[in-house]
Amino acid sequence: MWKFLLSLVLLGAPLALRADADDEKSATPPPKPTVSLDDIRAFTAVFNLVKQAYVEPVDDKTLMQSAIRGLLAGLDPHSEYLDQRAMNALSEDTSGSYDGLGLEVLTVDGSLRVVAPIDDTPASRAGIRPGDVIVRIDGKPVTSENVGQAVNLLRGKTGTKVTLGILHEGASTPEDYTLTRETIRVASVRVRALEPGYVYIRIAQFQEDTGAELRTKLGKLLAKQHPPRGAVLDLRSNPGGLLTAAVEVSDDFLDSGVIVTTRGRLKQTDLSFSATPGDLLDGAPLVVLVDNGTASAAEIVAGALKDNHRALVMGRRTFGKGSVQTVLPLDDAHAVKLTTARYYTPSGTSIQAAGIEPDIALADLKLSPRDAPPSLISGERDLPRHLKGDHEKDGKADERPREDLDDYALNEALNVLKGMALQRKPVPRSEEKKG
Repeated sequence: MWKFLLSLVLLGAPLALRADADDEKSATPPPKPTVSLDDIRAFTAVFNLVKQAYVEPVDDKTLMQSAIRGLLAGLDPHSEYLDQRAMNALSEDTSGSYDGLGLEVLTVDGSLRVVAPIDDTPASRAGIRPGDVIVRIDGKPVTSENVGQAVNLLRGKTGTKVTLGILHEGASTPEDYTLTRETIRVASVRVRALEPGYVYIRIAQFQEDTGAELRTKLGKLLAKQHPPRGAVLDLRSNPGGLLTAAVEVSDDFLDSGVIVTTRGRLKQTDLSFSATPGDLLDGAPLVVLVDNGTASAAEIVAGALKDNHRALVMGRRTFGKGSVQTVLPLDDAHAVKLTTARYYTPSGTSIQAAGIEPDIALADLKLSPRDAPPSLISGERDLPRHLKGDHEKDGKADERPREDLDDYALNEALNVLKGMALQRKPVPRSEEKKG
């Protein structure tokens, strides 16, 4: 299914398209229309020429909707006209359940670019990566003329197949991937222990329930491993989602300070969000992992934690989407998703097109067996075919999963986290928080 929620969406408090009667008294006179008669004549002439001379008949409704889509597409990559199908898709995206491939995509200069595949979906399992370009769908080239329709072709019923021609970043020829669509139920938060005292928090995208899901899952883990010594917050390949969810998650790790501000041309878009007392980690060190697929709402969280000196950001420069989109209803079946504001990190910085630079930059590397330290025998349990002890479970309970051992960035983050934990002063017993 088409996933277009890499943009932030402000839901609730929709913007008024015209001033209310009470506002009109104090409002400044509206500016005079700037569309000249010549422009109107040109539009009408083109409209009539298409009606008369285009190779196939086109009805008036189709032409007008194409004109509206073209008007919005000429503004930026995130503003668009939403019909009933697109509005349903938007609703599904924020709820975290839909039928499709698990791809977040963006149209850029007539091409269909992957922002990020969502965890444990057909797209991620196939090896599609942030920055890849979809050049073909079922053998049909994706062009600037059909890119809008191409996005819809990614959607479909569960169990149906689609073949994507993928051009990887830095490659000269595309590769074909045949994927089977699934019902994607995105659990936006995963939490587990890395080592005793060290927690791994993975947020795949920001949905309506992400904040509550984080508090529930992290609370259960910390009940077993309290107090925490540190945590890694993994926002890699997180394409964003809801602004409100990003604010909730940031607040969960901050006791005070500004989280994000937004500014636009209309008064309703000038907003500021601040943290409230209460840190789920009780001030334990926090490392945030980011990469070039970390976008939008995920960048808000990374920026808030970095600027408030709450976390160390590690990885690669983020995507750089620093704008806010608002859904403006036109009627029951149509709406406009319009870029209405820019957002600013607590330091007052706009990350639009610039992204967030990590405090510690990491190359996009993967560990191989050669990178692993030599295996040392430190006791009986390390000997092959040793007799298991009474308290020893099958396998080694304290071994980290294979994917963790192969994850270069996560290993580096854990090493840094341990160093930060050693420098942290222990909380005196009299000041410890009661459970």
